[in-house]
Amino acid sequence: MEGSTAFACRFALIAASAAALAVVGCGGGERQDAAEPSGTFEVDVVRASFPTKQHLAQSERFVIAVRNSGEKTVPNVAVTVSSFAERSEQAGLADPERAVWIIDDSPRGGQTAYTNTWALGRLAPGQTRRFVWRVTAVQAGTHTVKWQVAAGLNGKAKATLSGNRAPAGSVTVDVSDKPGQAHVDPKTGKVVREKG
Repeated sequence: MEGSTAFACRFALIAASAAALAVVGCGGGERQDAAEPSGTFEVDVVRASFPTKQHLAQSERFVIAVRNSGEKTVPNVAVTVSSFAERSEQAGLADPERAVWIIDDSPRGGQTAYTNTWALGRLAPGQTRRFVWRVTAVQAGTHTVKWQVAAGLNGKAKATLSGNRAPAGSVTVDVSDKPGQAHVDPKTGKVVREKG
């Protein structure tokens, strides 16, 4: 009997602890966007590059470089990429999102709670941040990758190009169903990929 009483007490203590953690972990507290300043922040996209001809199973780099061209510090420079996956129209799929590129490596320290959005923090006037993804194509065909730069994660801080244009763009990529050819250079030991 003592054993079952001790077990019941331990179980009640664990349940009470879990309930306390749940209360601490949910809701309450300050709004997530409370610290994000409102306003418009001028930026320049100084580089947006992704090879337009690719092969299945071949790793490539997608690079977006953003410079603060204004006079105010950008609160949290971010980039959203909306097309590393595509929605399948096939009926009956549990998850209709199908990868076009697998993300092997994403901008370091840039992970956020938002889907397909990476942020690299404050950006002082004149400073540039590079967002670099290393991705591997897993779906052949012609695909369009769309991207957009933001000045924060919650919509209060807005990024703009000069002339009040949106800092966004796209690149159309042809992914061949033939894997890329490569060989090892015997003099250097480096992998050399053949073009085409």
